[in-house]
Amino acid sequence: MPTKTLASTPVEVNDEGFFVDANQWTKEMAPEIAAEIGVPTPLTDRHWTVIDLMRSEYFDKGTGPTVRKISKLSDVSTKELFVLFPKGPAKLAALVAGIPKPKGCI
Repeated sequence: MPTKTLASTPVEVNDEGFFVDANQWTKEMAPEIAAEIGVPTPLTDRHWTVIDLMRSEYFDKGTGPTVRKISKLSDVSTKELFVLFPKGPAKLAALVAGIPKPKGCI
């Protein structure tokens, strides 16, 4: 597996850039990942609502939630998700949250 350095810490990622071990992620890494993949920065409280939900769902259920589930579980609408995480909210949010690619993401 490839290794990437984020916030001065080496982490294992797969070929698509998703963390292999979500426990290696820190909040300090999120802005760096976001800027690298085209997510608007600085990260806002709305971004963090989604990031925290992604991590919580991953650790509870073993995969990140879909866009529909994110909207249902939070007060972030689908439209807003596409503003916060353009070009694929569930996939980009998972990358920023340091979790593996959610099931169902292309």
